[in-house]
This record gives sequence, structure tokens and C-alpha cells, in this order.
Amino acid sequence: RATNGIDPHSVRLAVAVQQMVDASVAGVLFTANPVTGKRRQAVIDASPGLGEAVVSGMVNPDHFVANTATGEIVERRLGDKRVAIMAGPGSGTERVELDAGEDSASLSDGQVLALAKLGEQVEEHYGMPQDTEWAIDDDGGIWLLQARPITTLFPLPERAPRSEEDLRVYFSFSVAQGVYRPLTPMGIQGFRLITSALATLAGRPPSNPYEGAAFFTESAGRIFADITPVLRSKQGRALFRGVMRNMEARTVPIVRHLAADPRLSPVPTPIRPVLHAVLSVFVRGRIPLRFVEALARPEKARARAARVEARSRAAGHVSPNASAAERLSAAERLLLGGPPDMLPNVPPVFAAGLAANVLAGKLLGGLATDDERRVAMRALPHNPTTEMDLALWALAKEARADPDIARMLGETPPERLAEDYRRGSLPPKLQTSLADFLRLYGHRGVAEIDLGLPRWSEDPTYILGVLANYLRLDDPQAAPDVQFGRATREAEEMVGELTRRAAREGRLRGALVGFLLGRARALSGLREMPKFCIVLLMARARELLWTVGVELAEAGRLQSAGDIYFLSVPEAWAALAGEDLRPLVRDRRAVYEQELGRRHVPRLLLSDGTEPTAGTHHATGADGVLRGTPASGGVVTQKARVILDPGEASLEPGEILVAPSTDPGWTPLFLTAGGLVMEMGGPMSHGAIVAREYGIPAVVGVPDATEHIETGRRITVDGSAGEVTLDLEGAESV
Repeated sequence: RATNGIDPHSVRLAVAVQQMVDASVAGVLFTANPVTGKRRQAVIDASPGLGEAVVSGMVNPDHFVANTATGEIVERRLGDKRVAIMAGPGSGTERVELDAGEDSASLSDGQVLALAKLGEQVEEHYGMPQDTEWAIDDDGGIWLLQARPITTLFPLPERAPRSEEDLRVYFSFSVAQGVYRPLTPMGIQGFRLITSALATLAGRPPSNPYEGAAFFTESAGRIFADITPVLRSKQGRALFRGVMRNMEARTVPIVRHLAADPRLSPVPTPIRPVLHAVLSVFVRGRIPLRFVEALARPEKARARAARVEARSRAAGHVSPNASAAERLSAAERLLLGGPPDMLPNVPPVFAAGLAANVLAGKLLGGLATDDERRVAMRALPHNPTTEMDLALWALAKEARADPDIARMLGETPPERLAEDYRRGSLPPKLQTSLADFLRLYGHRGVAEIDLGLPRWSEDPTYILGVLANYLRLDDPQAAPDVQFGRATREAEEMVGELTRRAAREGRLRGALVGFLLGRARALSGLREMPKFCIVLLMARARELLWTVGVELAEAGRLQSAGDIYFLSVPEAWAALAGEDLRPLVRDRRAVYEQELGRRHVPRLLLSDGTEPTAGTHHATGADGVLRGTPASGGVVTQKARVILDPGEASLEPGEILVAPSTDPGWTPLFLTAGGLVMEMGGPMSHGAIVAREYGIPAVVGVPDATEHIETGRRITVDGSAGEVTLDLEGAESV
């Protein structure tokens, strides 16, 4: 390289030439704790001789943990060190048996701290925690032999503080939405713009809308919210726990555990700016009026929400001759302007329904059990996700009525059917009906919060696979529309029963309970509407961005049109200005593919690198019962089907769906499921609500359910008790 004038920084491959080190002591050093994830902790394993004895596991080494921030050795555990690998007298190595060495350390305190300092320098150089190998020669010289990234650690957000005294708490919005896979860079950009729009509505516009609101952060392609200010406020902490109790119950004990950390001690919260922000949103959006209007005239409130949906469908219109710059600008405006239109008009409607349900519960008191109240909220009308699933079932019934179409769906791979649909060569009846369905719901998809991923309208493979699966449902009583109708009757009968019980305590009390439960059923189903509308905006933005990508690919600044989703909006503007971004996209695609293999994403992450659990991972009792949160009443015993990605698996009719979490893209599977078990969620999480809609037993918030339960194992789901019992005889063949 020197002879030919090649810059060493421009090459990826080189030959390392290093003199042999005659090590008196050697071992490994992690610059972050590989077990806890804690940063600024150097973990060292050491033993006499060459490091081979340590890395191969043939010796119990000395173990040291040093805090690199304070220069303190916080853990010291001496191993027996009975074996050493030494340099041979001529060449090669030899194994040497040693006397037990528990009484003497292979490293002095000074050497431990010197190694920790070296590790800190290596991490600083590479910009991420490193797994290193080192040696110390007979003269006490320290040699760095090897360094590579610690790939098992979940990365910290870019602006995470390095000081241990400044502790930040990050809540995973991705996990809360049931999306464990990474989002594309443009998918993350979309949320940055949306949070900027919401912050602006609250009177706190960010200095740079492309960066998002102050609380927004990202790591490993997943979206996090910095909730530290919330947890450092007594009122905020109580509010967050209340929300999590319904949305993600397993988070509540973790927050309670974090409250004991002195670094998160409550600080006085200035009430005036908070009230000003809240009141400005309420006044500008006329939210109190919308709330009261929803209780007084539900039909009018639902009509207002329907108009928001219609505007979302029509948004982002541009001239057919619009330039790429005009289309990119239109996509930007969609994500910045759509949420402020939706927020004042839709959330107050379903919030009124939820409030009515809570008030009814207060009035009922001990007159109704939690399970009876859950029955009263089954099969809620006006839920766009439920309506979508039932529309898909109606399409399946139509297909079943035509033997030729039914046979084709059952015998042809979904990928081939999807290709035929795109060519317009499906049987006319199926082609038209599927097009009608996708016209209404084609903007949805699995992991639909990422606008960088294809929609069902682009690739209906999943939908066609679900349709084929529906045709295998032979029991008329298990048909989704029949089940939904049955759940509706049971809910209405329960409302009547609870109203009569309250009336026995007083006529006014009975009238109020009946009114409130009626309003709860009339309004709460719109809880899914805000996300429905946001995803509509995302789908339209995706269409506009695709056309920008096409032009950039034709100009040679991107490899393909889809590369646009691996840029941010400012980078897309730079590409339109002439910058070649193909190398950047190539690198990002490689990182994205690597992140797709990551199995674990923390729901809460601390800025010191640790993931707080508060012992919530102990889900299995001695009796073989998994415990979680009751979500939908009833008991079912059936074979389990563990599904991590709905696009790559099918659910046999009647099987119990076991999943990490779910989003609306999963819900077509619910129509044939016998029950539901989820690792995440609370009573008001998406999966729990949809399970109640169809009246299937469900338990959510079951830690590590996808690991404890095997596909084919018979399990019993008790949705009232919040328990999942495993059949101890094991899994059946599937």
C-alpha cells in the first residue's frame, strides 16, 4: 500500500503482521458487560500462559469487573487455573498442568485497571463495545492482540449520556406496536415527522422537524421514546403506570422497580407550561366539545371520524405531471399535516367511550366481575380492523361458493395467485372482489407502521394465503361472522343484565349504567381509527416516494426505486440535487439485513446499557402454568401454533395462536384461532381488543411464551384467570 500510494483507510482487507508475544498472562476483555449489557464496565478473564486456555474453556480463569468511569474494581473472582498453554521449546505450544491457583491472582489491581483503560481506548476508536484478546509479556508489557464488536448487545441511542449519574430511560414504541423487526430509515423518518407535527400542535415545535420531537430516539432500527422526564414527575409516573396497566402490563412492575433508583427521583414539575400545552391543544382542537358531543350524539361523532378517514384517503394528491421534487414535498406535507387533522377529531370519540366504560365500572362496583365487564365490551361495532377481517371472511365465503375458485385457492401457491392478480388474470369474480377489498384495506400490512414495507395492495400474497386457510374452516358454528354475531348477543345480554343489577340498587344508578355501557359500545370501537388513518397517510406517502425513487434510479443516484426507503427525507433532497447515494444505501441495507436476525428487543432500555426486568421474566410456576394478564374470557384446550412472523406461517382452524405480540396485520389469523397467547400487551392492547371482538380466550403479557410453548403442544388458555397450562405430555407432531 505504501509503495503504491494506497490510503489505508480506503481498503477493507489487509494482512496483519505482528511479532509473536511470549505471554506470561493472557485472556479476554469485554469493554461492556456481555451479561447485563452495562456499559463502562470492563469484564476481564485472565489465566497464566497463552490465551488459548481461556478462550477454549479448558481452564477456570480469574474474573475481574472494573468500572471504567470510576477506576474501581467492582468484582473479583479467582479461578483454579489448573492448566496453562505455553510456547513450546522449539515451536508450537504445549499444555502444562499447574497447581491450584485460587489463592493468587494472575493480574495485579494495576494491571486490571490498565487493561480496562486499554479497552476504553479501543471502544473509543471503533465507536462501539468491543470483545478483545490481550497478553502481558514477562516484562509487564500489555499487548492488544485482537478486537471485534460485541454483537449481542443492544445498541444505545446515539445521544445516550455517557455519565452514570445521568440515567435515561427509553421505552420501545416498536415493541409496544408489536413490531420487533427494524424499521427502514424512511419508516423512521416518517415517525420523526409525525412526532414533530404532534409537538407543534402542543406548542412545542422542534427546531428541526426532520429530527422529530424531543422525546423521539432510535436504536438498531427500532423506535424508542425517552420517558425520563415522565418518570421523574410524580404525576407523570402515575399516568404512565395507568396507561401501561392497560396497554403493556409487564411494564408496570419494572417502572415501580425503577422508581427506587435515586437517579430517577422526582423533581418539581413546573405546572404552568404543562397546563399551557395541554390547554392549547384542547382549545385549538375543541377537544372537550368533541368529547361531550360523542357522548351526546355518537352518530355525529362517528360521522366526523369517517370524514377524517375520507380526507386521509384523498390526501397527497399531485398532478400527473408533478416533478419528483413536488412529489417529495407532498409526501412530507402528508406526514406533517395529517396527524393534526386527525388528533382533535378521532381520539376524543373513542376516549369518550373508554371513559364511559370506566364510569360504568365505578357505578357497578362489586355488582360485576372483571370478566363480566369484559364480556360486555366484546364485539364492539365500528372497529375498522374488525370490519376488515369480516370483509376478508365475506370474500372467503364468496370464493367457497364457486367450486372452481375454491379449488384454485386451495391448490395454487399464494405467490402464484398474487402474480396472477397483478397481471389481472385471476377468475373475474375473484379478481374484482379482491380488488374491492384492497381498495378499502390494501394500505395495511404486517409491520404496517413502517412505510418502507410493501402494502397488501402491492403484494397480496399474505391475504391470498389467509383466504385459502379460511376455506379449510368446516364447522359452521366456528365461522367468524357467526362467532362475532354470537359475541355481540352475549355482550348485549350482559349489558342488559348489568343494567338490571344496578337498577336493583336504584333506578337512577341503573339508568346511568345502561347509558354508559351503551355509549362505551357505540364509541370504543373507534380506538383503532387513529392508526387506521395514520397508516393511510403512510401508504400514500409511500406511493409518492416510490415515484421519486424511480426517477433517482433512472438518474443513477440510486440502484433501484426501493432504495428511496433507505434514505431520510433530507438525503432524498440531496439525491435530487445530484448526490450519488448508492454507497450509503448499500451500507444501510447490509445493517438492516443484519438487524432482521435480532431476536430480542428490550421494551425498556437504560442509558447505561442494562435492560430492567424487576424479575418479571419468571413466568412459569412449579405447576407448569404460565401466568399473564387476563384479556378475553373463556377457556379453550387445543394445540398451540407458535408464530413469529405471520407472513411465513399458517394457522390451522382452532389452533391457539402464540406470538410475541400482534399488530393489525396479524388479525386475519384471529378469525380461525381457538385462542391467543401473547408475550406483550395488556387488557387494552391491540391483540386483547381483537380477541374480545371475536370472543376467543386470550392471555397477554406472558413472559417468554414463544420459548416455553412448542408448536403442536396441547395447552389450555384460561382467559379469565390469565393462565396458560401446558400439557406435560409434550408436543404432538405437526
